[in-house]
Amino acid sequence: MNELRRVGWLTVTRIGVVGTDSSHVDQFVRLLNVEHRHGDARVVALAGGDTERNRALAAAAGADVPRLVEAPGDLVGVVDAVLICTRDGRAHRAEAIPLIEAGLPVFVDKPLAGSAADAAAIVDAARAHAVPLYEGSALRFVPAIAELAGDRPTAVHVTGPADPAGPYGGLYFYGVHLAETALQLIGELGDAGPVDLRTSGLVVTALTTIGDVHVTLTFVAGEVPFHATVVRASGVRSRELALPPDYTAPVLERFLAVAAKGEPPDEAEAAAMVAPVALIDAVTAQLG
Repeated sequence: MNELRRVGWLTVTRIGVVGTDSSHVDQFVRLLNVEHRHGDARVVALAGGDTERNRALAAAAGADVPRLVEAPGDLVGVVDAVLICTRDGRAHRAEAIPLIEAGLPVFVDKPLAGSAADAAAIVDAARAHAVPLYEGSALRFVPAIAELAGDRPTAVHVTGPADPAGPYGGLYFYGVHLAETALQLIGELGDAGPVDLRTSGLVVTALTTIGDVHVTLTFVAGEVPFHATVVRASGVRSRELALPPDYTAPVLERFLAVAAKGEPPDEAEAAAMVAPVALIDAVTAQLG
């Protein structure tokens, strides 16, 4: 199967899901099983057992009802690819690597992991076993990101909701959106400088440099919109990063394309996957 992957012959029609508590799974089931947006591709199995949540997802799937399996490992031999949607990124390494080692293409919902070490382990496994891997934030696809694109900026400021005391890994759960957005707007990765932290009430602000770019991330423990400001010699642009109703659709489309291509992440892609988690590592280290 790995040989077929290398020449891009992998067909993905049977998809399994791990971590079904996430609202993203509702969208994936609707997009695949109800609206049939990707041909014959369907969610055919949900890990986590016979729970009320899984039964509700299965009932919402229409005629193509997924089977319920107990553990992620039970998906091996049943599916062609897996969506890992567990909200707490600290679980992702243990969930993803055995599936990758079994030869299954894997999508890992944000964050890739709860530490840069775990993120690197997932990426290294995909590269070692020549298995497709995709991860990331839906914010990368919002139209406002394209509006902010341009030459390498001199400064970037991203604001959004993220709670250091949140139950799903603290800042990693939503804060990785901010880190990934900042790195995407910067473009080419550079060495990260030390992090200077400011905290006040519900707000944590981290200041650092990525290469020659000044980066500010403002995490707010409350319901605030995602927002980005980019500073260049030509001027300053600011945009709210508003997610559309079907914000997971481009994420799913990209994963299926990556899986069908059948190639693991290259060196640059691997580095880009780990970098946002490493940035959150640096921020949380200063929080103590």
